[in-house]
This record gives sequence, C-alpha cells and structure tokens, in this order.
Amino acid sequence: MERERGKRWWRVKQKEDLVSLLRKSWYHLRLSIRHPSRVPTWDAIVLTAASPEQAQLYNWQLERAKRMGRISSTTVTLAVPDPLGCRIGSGAATLNAIHALALHYRHSISPTNGNGSDDAVSVLEKKHILLLHAGGDSKRVPWANPMGKVFLPLPYLAADDPDGPVPLLFDHILAIASCARQAFGNEGGMLTMTGDVLPCFDASLVSLPMDTSCIITVPITLDVAANHGVIVAAETEHSTQNYSVSLVDNLLQKPSVDELVKSKAILADGRTLLDTGIITVRGKAWLELVTLASSCQQMISELLKSKHEMSLYEDLVAAWVPAKHEWLRKRPLGEELVNKLGNRKMFSYCAYDLLFLHFGTSNEVLDHLSGFGSELVGRRHLCSIPATTASDITASAIILSSKIAPGVSIGEDSLIYDSSISGEIHIGSLCIAVGVNIPLDNNSIKFMLPDRHCLWEVPLIGNRERVLVYCGLHDNPKSSLSKDGTFCGKPWKKILHDLGIEESDLWGSAGPDEKYLWNSKIFPILPYVQMMKVAMWLMGLANEKCESMLTLWRYSRRISLEELHRSIDFSTICIDSSNHQADLAAGIANACISYGMLGRNLSQLCKEILQKEGSGIETCKDFLAMCPIVREQNSNILPKSRAYQVQVDLLRACNEEETACELEPKVWAAVANETASAVRYGFKEHLSESPGSHSGQEFQNNNHNSCIHRSFHPRKVKVELPVRVDFVGGWSDTPPWSIERAGCVLNMAISLEGSSPIGTIIETTKTEGILITDDADNQLFVEDYTSICAPFDGDDPFRLVKSALLVTGIIHDNILVDMGMHIKTWANVPRGSGLGTSSILAATVVKCLLQIIDGDDSTENVARLVLVLEQLMGTGGGWQDQIGGLYPGIKCTSSFPGIPLRLQVFPLLASPQLISELQQRLLVVFTGQVRLAHKVLQKVVIRYLRRDNLLVSSIKRLVELAKIGREALMNCDLDELGDIMLEAWRLHQELDPYCSNEYVDSLFSFASPYCCGYKLVGAGGGGFALLLAKDIQCAKELRHRLEHEKHFDVKIYDWQIFL
Repeated sequence: MERERGKRWWRVKQKEDLVSLLRKSWYHLRLSIRHPSRVPTWDAIVLTAASPEQAQLYNWQLERAKRMGRISSTTVTLAVPDPLGCRIGSGAATLNAIHALALHYRHSISPTNGNGSDDAVSVLEKKHILLLHAGGDSKRVPWANPMGKVFLPLPYLAADDPDGPVPLLFDHILAIASCARQAFGNEGGMLTMTGDVLPCFDASLVSLPMDTSCIITVPITLDVAANHGVIVAAETEHSTQNYSVSLVDNLLQKPSVDELVKSKAILADGRTLLDTGIITVRGKAWLELVTLASSCQQMISELLKSKHEMSLYEDLVAAWVPAKHEWLRKRPLGEELVNKLGNRKMFSYCAYDLLFLHFGTSNEVLDHLSGFGSELVGRRHLCSIPATTASDITASAIILSSKIAPGVSIGEDSLIYDSSISGEIHIGSLCIAVGVNIPLDNNSIKFMLPDRHCLWEVPLIGNRERVLVYCGLHDNPKSSLSKDGTFCGKPWKKILHDLGIEESDLWGSAGPDEKYLWNSKIFPILPYVQMMKVAMWLMGLANEKCESMLTLWRYSRRISLEELHRSIDFSTICIDSSNHQADLAAGIANACISYGMLGRNLSQLCKEILQKEGSGIETCKDFLAMCPIVREQNSNILPKSRAYQVQVDLLRACNEEETACELEPKVWAAVANETASAVRYGFKEHLSESPGSHSGQEFQNNNHNSCIHRSFHPRKVKVELPVRVDFVGGWSDTPPWSIERAGCVLNMAISLEGSSPIGTIIETTKTEGILITDDADNQLFVEDYTSICAPFDGDDPFRLVKSALLVTGIIHDNILVDMGMHIKTWANVPRGSGLGTSSILAATVVKCLLQIIDGDDSTENVARLVLVLEQLMGTGGGWQDQIGGLYPGIKCTSSFPGIPLRLQVFPLLASPQLISELQQRLLVVFTGQVRLAHKVLQKVVIRYLRRDNLLVSSIKRLVELAKIGREALMNCDLDELGDIMLEAWRLHQELDPYCSNEYVDSLFSFASPYCCGYKLVGAGGGGFALLLAKDIQCAKELRHRLEHEKHFDVKIYDWQIFL
C-alpha cells in the first residue's frame, strides 16, 4: 500500500513539476524577447526541411512566431531544405543548414566581395544558433505532414493566454531551448534538437564544458533502451542533485542487454543513459564544425551520388568519440569527419529529471493531451462552438482554432484543430480532425468519423479540390501488407476482401517491393460530397459490397500519402490558415463588443484580424465605429478607462496613431476618476475641492466669519513610522486592479539602523502662514492658502504636504486663523528605495496634522486619508505602503473592490522563534540602483486595461501567493516563504521585464547559492532587495562576502521588525 501511495505521490509531483517547469520556461522565453540585454536570446534559429516547398511553409511559420512574440525580431530565422529534395540524413542536413546560415551572414557582410567566406566563418563562430531538425515525411503522424510535425498543436498552458495563438510543439521547444541559451555565455555555439520531441527539463541548469560537444542524456530502463540510442559515460566529473557531467566513452544503437553489460553502460541503479537527440557544440569545437560546414557541398554531392545518408546521431557525433573512430572511418565520408572534428571530445550532461515527450505517432499525440499532461491542456481555444443544447461536444474534447456549427457531435478526448465543421457531422472518440472544412450545404449526407480515426484535408498544387485524407489512429503507414499493416484499424486483407478492392488497384500490377499504406493509391480526388461518401465506405460505415462506391472509387484519380507529401500546396495552406484565424478572431471580437463587457484582449485579437488580406483593416474600422455606442449603452457598469483603452487599441489597429495619442489622456483621466469614486466615498465634499475654487476675498470672509477666535496655545507633535518591506502580493493593491478585483499583500514593518526612518514634526506658530521644510533643505512659506489647490505640478517637492493639508480639512475648516504652522519632514532612507517612503511619509504628515487639531488619528482613518491624498497627488499608487508602515509587525491585508474600497488587515501573531530566525536569515540590502516606479506602473496599468491575460493571471497568482505566504509564516516555514518570494519575483518580471536590470540580476546570481529566496521590494527597478538565506550560517557568509565584494556597491542594513 505504501509503495502504491508513493507512486501516486510521484505522479502528482511530476505533474506539478511539469506545470512549474513549462511556466518557468515560457517566462524565460518572453523575458528574452522583451528584454534581450538582460536575458540573451538566440542569434539565429534554423529549421531543416524536406523540400523547398516545406521550407517555404516553415519560413511562414517562423515569421508568424516573430509576429506573435515567440521569436525576437533581431533573430535571424531560416528554413533550409535538403538539396534537390533528396534525403541526405540528419548529419549532412546539419552541415547543410550551417552552410546555408554562413551564406546568409556572408551575403549580409559582403554581398559583392568574393572573400566573404572566411568573414562568415569568423562571424558565425561567435553566434548562438538553435537548430531544429524538422524535415522528413512524418509517416507515423501523417495528418501533421501539411503543417510539419514540429508545428502540430500542443495547447499546454493555453488557458494562460486565451486570446493568444494556439501554442504549438514548436513554441514549447523554443521555451525550453531559451533557458539553455545562457549556458553558452559569450562563447559561440549551437544547440541542436529534434522537432518531434519535447524534452521537459530545467535547461537553465545546463553546464557545458568549454570547447567541446555535449549530449543531453537521461536515465531510462533497459527495455526502452533497446529501441533507442544509448550513451556510455565515463566516471562522473561534476554532479549536483539535478545533473551530472561525464566524458562520453562510447555510443550504442538499440543495444541488447548483453551489449549494455559488455560496454559497461548499465548504471548503479540498473538503468542506462538515453540519447535524447539534444546536442550542443561550443567554442573551438563549434569553430571546427562551422569550418567543415563551410566546405561541405562536395561531401553532400558525394552523398547524393552514392545515395547514402549521414546521420547526426550515429556518424557526425561519432567523430567526437575516439572509441567510434575506427568504425566511423569505414562509413561514407567518415574519414573526413574524423580528420576535421576528431580532436575534440564529447561530454554527457545527464538531466536526472528530464521528461521525454515523444510525438512519434498519432496515438502518442493524444496520449500527451488526454493522459499525463491533460491538466495542462486548454480544451477550448480561439474557437466558435454552439450551445450545449444545440450540439453534443464532450467536455474532454479539445477544440482549437475551429468553428463548429450546431448539430455537430464530438466524442471524448478528440482533437479538432484549424477546422470548420458544419451540422449533421459526427466525430467519434479519440479522433483527430485537422484542417477540415466540411461545407454547410451537405444536407445530402450525414458524415461520420468512427472512433480512433484521423481526418485531414490537403490542398494539392494545380488542383482546385482539396483531398480528404483519413486513416486509423493506430495505423502505421510504414507497416507492410505482408506483415501487420492496417488501414482504418483493420488488416489490409480484411479491407481488400470486404470492399472488393484488388492489390493492383492500390499498388499497380507491377507494384513496389514493399506494399504499405504510405505508397497505396487509396485516396480519391473527387467533388467534396463524393469524397465524403467514399471515405465512409472505405472506413466501413457504408454498404461494404456497394458496387457503385467501388466503381466510383476505382475509376477516380487517386493519390497515395507518399505522393501527397510531394504535392502539397503549402502556399495555399498558409493563406487559408491566416484567413481562417482572422475570421475566428473577428467573430470573437465582434461578440465581445456586441454582447459582452469588452473583456477580451482586443489588441491581441486585432493582430490576427489584420492578417487577412484586404478586409482585415476594414473589420477593425467596423469595430471602432461600434465603440461610442457600447460606451453609451453600458455607461453604468463598463469602466470608462477600459472603454477608452479599447478605442485607443482599435485606432492603432486602423493605423490612426495621431487620433490614438489624442485619446490617451482620457484613459488616464478615467482611471483617476474611477479611483477617486472608490477612495473618496464617505468623505466631506471639500476633500475634492481646493480653496482656490473660491475667490481670495470670499475665502478670507469665510475664514473670519465662521471662525471662533481662541487664544494661542503652542503645540508640537512628532510622528515617526517604520518602512515596509513586501514579501508578495504587490500590484494587487494598485488601481485600477484594486477597485475592480480583490487584492492581497503580505508585508512587514521594519526599523532601520535602530530607528524608525520616516517622520514629521509640526509646531504651531503665532504668525499666520505655513512654513514647510524637508531633509533636502527645500523650504516653502505659504501665506496665501488659496494657492494650495489640485492638480499639483509633478515637480512640486511640497505637493505631498499640500495634499495632506487639503485632505485633513485644515484649510477649509478655518483652523489656521490667527496662527500658523511649521511642518518639517524627513526620510532617512535612500531615494528610490522601494520601501514605500512617499506613502508612509504622507501618513506621518496626516497623522501629525490630525493630532494638532485633535482629529481622528486612528490608523484606519489615516490609512484611508492617505489613499485620498495619493489620488489627489495623481501618483496612482496603491494601498500597501501606508498599511505596511502604519500597522506594526507582519500582516496580510486584503482589499475588496467596490464603492468604497474596503481593506481588512490581518496581523500575524509571530512567535519569538519566528521573529528571531527571520531577523537572522533575512538580509535587507540597498542595491544602489535608483528605481523609477511611475514608468513601471504606467506600463502595467496599460496592459491591465487591455485585459492582457498573462498580466491578469500573474496578479491573480500574486494574490494567491500572499495567502499561501501567510500560512507559511504562521507555520514558521521560512523555506517555503523563500520559494514564494522567488515565484513572486518571477511574476513581477512577467508584469514588466524592466523591473530588474543586469546589475540586479548579477547580484541575485551571486547570492543564489546562499539563498532560498530573493526579490526587490515594491515595484522593482532598483532600490532595496530582500535576500532570504537558507540558514543563519549562510546569512552570515553572504553578508561577509557582499561587504567585501568590490563588484557590488551595496549597503546591508541592520533591521528589526517594528512591533
């Protein structure tokens, strides 16, 4: 029982790890594209292709990936076909691809100079290349042939961005590969991967030896090894709990157990090392490979003449393994490989936790969608589906980029992609339908696709009709008629017998030596309805001995999968797919505008709509014309800020940039008004008015008429407050999020260097007027109170105190008649600290003023007044800073949207043990970097107003983490708090990549071995950092190293929890 429970726990852990790993990889990919100076990206991404036509399709996909933000605009992208469309093997294809890339750089460097070859090699030597082997004919996933297997849909994490494009296998490979880029550092090199495998592992941990090649391996059982390549590694040279690096002693292909034993390839735990197909080449080894590739055309010509192939995994890598040299010399061109590459060695990087997702068969594709990875799958994405009462679509069916009409039935765990399916169509369970466009006027036939079948359409060059193609889910097109070959799940002999088909009908009278599905001329080219009828007959759903069907089929023009692969009209596929995606996006956008509350990311949807040639921009203009109507009809429930932002986005989609810029101030004005409504509710009217709204004389009259003159009594009040550091939850306290959605922040009040660093002193004076001074020797004397009015100049150093005078009512309630004030403020923390200084300083001023006038200086009232004050100042900040400074200790604060905005503070009753351990393990460090929170804030607010799904999901996760963090602290689990801080820091960078910089990255990288968590406080961008050490000893060691490390000009502050 315990063993079974352990297995279940491991499966759950693997799923959690896979979700976490993919999210981390996607975060890294997005960061590398949005801020490549911090996180370097690939200089070039190269795909191999089977033919020039397939290369054309791949180039279209690569451009689309750039447009969608999957690939940096500065990255060179190239699809390289095999020469003359002939198979030359993955090794020769690798050399050919490098050669093509060298030619690209040569042309860009010196298009007319004939001496550019050496220049191209020297340039390529320093570049970082990602090479994906994506050619081939995809026999065992035949429906992926038109798109290329590497571009098949894989909707893992699709729900994170429901308005974005459907994630493809290619996209996930890019995400994993982006993490490996940093392993190369500044040394040039290449990462090679295969297009039908998603290797799920933390590639950011990859450690590559200098000037060598390296192959990624993973331990597997011996039964799996019998069908794959195996690496024999020498004694481990370097290892951690996640990986080990060893020299490669030998390479084995599909070895028996005896061979494994003889080669000493079996590990201590009884497993062996699987060759994952992921290979890196770096430094001098890369230079030698580039040099060989630059003169490889003669080698490739010899391969073409001899009809031989050069494998990457058997031939080319063998040149780096001395034990294989003797064998390699006997292979085609092996002598040259050994001579040119044989001086370098190959290492094995064994990733212990690597999860190997292979997409080698149709069944494996569905397994990865409905089995192990099912919890990751977005089952409805960018699709149009009817109501549940108008169709029968199972919950487990996956509908991607498709339009489904009423009357359609789709069974369990089926995949529908890039299709339009009309009524009266029945698709069974475990089916795959790709690129299918069944017309609406098919009332003459009720089409059915049986369980466990695949259906797809292929446009052919020079043919108006698209060919309808189908097979069984488990059919192997490479299995021969004489062995276990099947078609539509039935043995060939049964198919031939039941339908009356002759072998000669399929393979000709003088057929090929091997007869299998791949080369059988079974698919007729007919008018669409007739093709559907014949399809059902071939699948066994019609009268099997129907002579009319047999005759129609026999005398039609027919084509095989092999011929289809060579005749696909890839250009038509690209155009049709773009138009189909644009139509779907337009339908979703129209529904959002016509029926909804503008809840979709219209900016993103418009990018797809604009891909439709001719009508895309006209569609966007139609939506733009609807905006004023929508805003007027929903004025009571639709935030104006959102409505204006949609209009701005549509204007930009229509290329009306000037008008969009003119409208943007209305967006920010609406945000300010909506925030004011939420935070000012219940306060006196004068809080929204300034004395300047009356004439000067009228104000003086009101002062003297309504005031009761009192004898002067000098008063002096001093208020000091701590700063706040936030563990997690920031951004959820910031308008407009906080006035529309729930928020939660976990933060802590601390003193620095033994004192509370922020304070105000107010002293009454006999002479009228207000003297304001600060710790920067700025000074202002205000004699005319009518000059204190909003809006304030953003450069006014005294606007905070002026706003405090307004919100406390001191000016309007005639308090300052026959007396004056001296207000002195200070903040003994560095400028741009991120410690909430401005809001906490405002709290000290407000609290002081209220004490001077014997007002309500309760913490709750001061906190609310500071919210009003910040709105009056126009800073747009949230509520967490003043809460952090006003309330002592550690607290978890929740906000509830509405009018008024409600806050609920939950203090944590921290044990002495927790306080002691936290104060010893947590380092509070000033980075020396000045932060610019306002710029970060503006970017985040715009993304929120656009309903950027990645931003929304990130802030939701921050709210969730704040609650989890509270539990961790209550349980005295600082290690879990460290994990939460790391995830929070990752999410902050997801919100805006410029919240960090290279200096901060290097600081965190330096501290990482000692820490279980770290982050910048506040919005980031600089200021203070929190470094939570793994234990007290690590904290001491890290503090000592930072204090003596000349590279980091940081200051470590002594601090205590303010209780």
